[in-house]
Amino acid sequence: MNFNHKIIVGNYKISKNNPVFIIAEAGVNHNGDINIAKKLIDTAVEAGANAVKFQAFKTENLILKNVRKALYQEKTTKHSESQYDMLKKLEITKEQNIELLNYCRKKQIIFLTTPFDEESLNELDVLNLPAYKVASTDTTNLLFLKKIAKKGKPVFLSTGMCFLSEIEIALKQIHLYNQDVVLLQCTANYPIKDEEANLNVINTYKNKFNILVGYSDHSKGIGAAPYAIPLGVVVVEKHFTYSKNSSGPDHKASLSPNELKEFVLEIRKAEKYLGSNIKAPTKDEEKTRLSLQKSLVALHFIKKGEIFTEENIVAKRTGGKGVSPINYKKIIGKKAKKDYFSNEIINE
Repeated sequence: MNFNHKIIVGNYKISKNNPVFIIAEAGVNHNGDINIAKKLIDTAVEAGANAVKFQAFKTENLILKNVRKALYQEKTTKHSESQYDMLKKLEITKEQNIELLNYCRKKQIIFLTTPFDEESLNELDVLNLPAYKVASTDTTNLLFLKKIAKKGKPVFLSTGMCFLSEIEIALKQIHLYNQDVVLLQCTANYPIKDEEANLNVINTYKNKFNILVGYSDHSKGIGAAPYAIPLGVVVVEKHFTYSKNSSGPDHKASLSPNELKEFVLEIRKAEKYLGSNIKAPTKDEEKTRLSLQKSLVALHFIKKGEIFTEENIVAKRTGGKGVSPINYKKIIGKKAKKDYFSNEIINE
């Protein structure tokens, strides 16, 4: 499988040579309130994220009524409330999605959402989204993956709860119709234990699939994502909320507005630390090099015509003047063209 290594999402180029694309995951932290959703968009804009992402689903198409909540959901929501009832309160209508899209355009941030069922996927057509995010719950849902891939838009594919063999099958399905894919390492709990981040899987993905990779981060706080930058991720995603104390399944495991700002800053800082692949003195180092690098000087008096040897020359700091000791072999064995006094810079 050959996937594209440069993907366009809105006005952004996603590749190894471009800044990391940061998705602020609002998810369902709007609690079904369009005004809270807009506040979350404002928060993502202020933090400097490239995109803000929500979730689109029809509860009756997503889940059977008797399915238990996930363990983390049981800890963060009412025990008397079923997963079906919990999700029903968190739906966003087609009209609300249009309103949020227009609000994002006004605020100059990319609007994304994750469709969880075919009806919701088709409703999103009117939005002309620049990309689709596939949640980990659908990585093994080949019928649905095929429908998403055929939309012809870039796909961010999360891989929580999956075996590598399942991910390979999913990618083969998508590849038949779409080669614009970013594969996201993800561990699907909220939050995860530190040792569950498994960032090394990112290298496994790069080596096995030759594909652009990213990280959907469910670790605590600013967490693991900044450490994924040196591994070559091109996309990172992180949940955030307006209040961790709000009622809902994801708030407690999400970043606060201030933490989201810190998160974006840490990602950008990690990128700066990585710098260039080219090893050469920086502009500032070039000045330092003149002061600190050494050049060849006479160890003691050398008479004109005397042979230069390892015993009569030495390297000292000269302010950048003279022959670098890396080239000492070019001097050894030659006759001095003039008298050199002790510590005199050798120019031959």
